[in-house]
Amino acid sequence: MLEGKKIVLGVCGSIAAYKSAYLVRALIKAGAEVQVVLTKSATDFITPLTLSTLSKKPALVNYFAPETGEWNNHVAFGLWADMMIIAPASADTLAKMANGQCDNLLTAIYLSAKCPVYFAPAMDLDMWIHPATQSNIAKLLSFGNIMIPPESGELASGLHGEGRMAEPDNIVDFLAASLNKKQLLVNQHILVTAGPTYEAIDPVRFIGNHSSGKMGFAIANELAEMGATVTLVAGPTSEITQAKNIKRYNVTSAAEMLQACELHFKTAKACVMSAAVADYTPIDPAKQKIKKQDSNLQIELKKTVDILKVLGEQKRADQVLAGFALETDHEEENAIAKLQKKNLDFIVLNSLNDSGAGFKTDTNKITIIDKQFHKTTYSLKSKTQVAQDICAKLTELILA
Repeated sequence: MLEGKKIVLGVCGSIAAYKSAYLVRALIKAGAEVQVVLTKSATDFITPLTLSTLSKKPALVNYFAPETGEWNNHVAFGLWADMMIIAPASADTLAKMANGQCDNLLTAIYLSAKCPVYFAPAMDLDMWIHPATQSNIAKLLSFGNIMIPPESGELASGLHGEGRMAEPDNIVDFLAASLNKKQLLVNQHILVTAGPTYEAIDPVRFIGNHSSGKMGFAIANELAEMGATVTLVAGPTSEITQAKNIKRYNVTSAAEMLQACELHFKTAKACVMSAAVADYTPIDPAKQKIKKQDSNLQIELKKTVDILKVLGEQKRADQVLAGFALETDHEEENAIAKLQKKNLDFIVLNSLNDSGAGFKTDTNKITIIDKQFHKTTYSLKSKTQVAQDICAKLTELILA
């Protein structure tokens, strides 16, 4: 899919810059024409000569090339490119991109680009999770830029976690998949729920669960990339959306999520209920903070309204409804019972007994069971890839 594509590859100052050599080689092998542009700090990690040799084009750093006497026209490069990829994308460059700062050739080309812009963040864990970095990324995504998510693993600092630049082969696969993705869901309105709900005990305490919202947000982003208009009802989560065609509604409690779902389900072609909704809520939440006492505290709970069951009862013949089952025992038996009881078209089963599956992880292992009891089991994958599998099944039923 990259055959003949003109690509501007931006390389920033990061220890991950050494991977850019492998990325250039992979892009060239895939048939792309690559123009490398480095920030000045990137040259401390990898030489322009290395990247020039691999790309068969001069790797550019400055507006003016004294050795040739030529001006490197940032506007021309912005018009020339079919796509722009910034990998590694440092925290500094991301901040400049998000705020329109233009003090080098790379950011000038970015501001001039008429093509899709992809960026692959690379930084240490603390820099990655800092609110300033996350705010800049949210801005970039709101501009329509596309993030190639960082991977989790050992970092240069010795820490372990998110922040590693995606591996070059994974970046190439991401780009190819992005180009290959047919807009099968254009003009389709799809409702997605994600994250936990918090049920108030008093003004400062709540009953909740460990859901991060990662799976639901991955599904919403995948559907948006396929052209759908997505309504995302999100419980309390730090996750961010990555597409302009996602309308996000933030809720806190199960009751608020029910209200939002009933409102938007009416006009939706399909719904994926991936939120982990609380099953119980306090009957009488305290209006003031409950003070610690010597005696035990008893909280009386009542069942919350089963949102999935409500939607299943309201579902029209032309709508598709999917739910999730996170189980610890009798997994398939419990999932099938939920599938039937709640009038679902398919259910996504994952088990906490599978390593790497469940809440807060970047991976998941699922089995999809449809209402004919056809079962498809997938291997452990990133949640982005799992979202692709789920959305493929959803699309199959929508277009049937």
